[in-house]
Amino acid sequence: MNLLFVTRQLGLVLLVLSLSLLAVGGWSAAQAMTGVSAETEAAKALVVTVVFGAILGCVLWWSGRGGPVQLGRREAMLLVATSWLLGAGLAAVPYFIWACLTHDAHPGHPFANPIDCYFEAMSGLTTTGATVLGHDGHMIEQLPRGLLLWRSLTQWLGGLGIVVLFVAVLPTLGVGGKRLFRVESPGPAAPGVRPRIGQTARALWLIYLTLTLVEVLALWLAGASFFDALCHTFTTLATGGFSTRDSSAGGESPAIQIILIVFMILGGINFGLYYHLTRGRFRQVWTNTELRFYIGLLAVATMIVVITILNRPLATTAAPNQPVKAAAGQALLHGAFQVVSIQTGTGFCTANFDTWGFTADAVFLALMFVGASAGSTGGGIKVIRILIMVKVFIAELERAFRPNVVRTVKVGNAVVNLDHRISTLVYILGIVVLFIVGAVLLMWFESSADCTFRTAATASAATLNNIGPGLGRVGAIENYGWFSGPSKVLLSLLMVLGRLELFAILVLLSPRFWRGE
Repeated sequence: MNLLFVTRQLGLVLLVLSLSLLAVGGWSAAQAMTGVSAETEAAKALVVTVVFGAILGCVLWWSGRGGPVQLGRREAMLLVATSWLLGAGLAAVPYFIWACLTHDAHPGHPFANPIDCYFEAMSGLTTTGATVLGHDGHMIEQLPRGLLLWRSLTQWLGGLGIVVLFVAVLPTLGVGGKRLFRVESPGPAAPGVRPRIGQTARALWLIYLTLTLVEVLALWLAGASFFDALCHTFTTLATGGFSTRDSSAGGESPAIQIILIVFMILGGINFGLYYHLTRGRFRQVWTNTELRFYIGLLAVATMIVVITILNRPLATTAAPNQPVKAAAGQALLHGAFQVVSIQTGTGFCTANFDTWGFTADAVFLALMFVGASAGSTGGGIKVIRILIMVKVFIAELERAFRPNVVRTVKVGNAVVNLDHRISTLVYILGIVVLFIVGAVLLMWFESSADCTFRTAATASAATLNNIGPGLGRVGAIENYGWFSGPSKVLLSLLMVLGRLELFAILVLLSPRFWRGE
């Protein structure tokens, strides 16, 4: 195990994060100098974190000198895992410092607890969108804008991945960079669209930046303030779901909500397909089996939910205590918004879907596990894995009554080999097992009557699949702040397990991984 090289590269990752913090801290300081008093403490917290992160990054970089320049598979997995675990720690520091600086003005604020800060930061970097903020005098909109911007930026950075950005700007990693990219990229296979992995990462980030600029402009022209347009763009394309207010997207105009729907869908599509579009390969995109299934599933789920809530009382997140009858237009808008938000793992909410009944609950729970496309910023098991599972099930079903028939399992024109089938089924089994273990442990940790099985199960599913909101006490108008410390640590672990697709974290528990056997 080349620990020196991993340490050196980890230091560079922290320096990248520190640069991002510096940009936000500089903006917050500029706001404070123009007379926005609420930004003073936020600017201090961000700048202090920049100094701390830069020093820590330089120490790690310096201490990693002298090792061989080599990044094998083990080193890549270790670097990715530690980047997220340590990166979330650095991302949490400004929250804690701000809470300490404003203790008298905000007594009992969740950010006064380091565990809550780490939970919020991990939720940001993993694009989960679960939050400890909300209600009880600790509303999201009461945070200074500097922290709101940093909170949103963590999701944007985590969307395609800090490590992918790392590979994009550090092509000297060579073959090691390819291993790193494959470990970090969500889905069963990395979306290799260029012959060199550095070119691939840079191409994907260029597409990501372009979509970011387009959405910011669209939201701004639709009537959102530039600040809200920027923050919501960061968290839409990343399918993260952090909002600048407690009501999430519930207080926005229908035009803004429609724009959010469109870009949530775009965020849930394999980014490799966008590269093909830029090269005029329209047929290759249109005939993509996963894309067709993804769009079809969104359409069917939307139809079921809309029928379920049509002409029933509907309460928006902006006015949860004032339900109105859902006419056809409202039912379609809110139903489509929540289906897209849940399946892509964004977690934005426009209405309290927790009151929509069993059918809608069942659809949302299923979509939490299905997730978006491989190679997207979305969460969940991924559509392609569900397709493979269904194909394997059908093939095995046929073998039960036609044992002599050899049927090739294919998704589109691609043959799914035995190794790929096994790895897919093992991954899905791992998700199911961790979901059950997470729900049981939450019930065990929490003595409060608020933690019903419905709440614990959906909290486990929503964090493991990087969704954010669940049902019950973690629903659309609720938050995770009431959970105990051990529960929040568990949920933070589930977030990073889901974001890095289990194995990059679980291998750290294997003695053989460390012995290099």
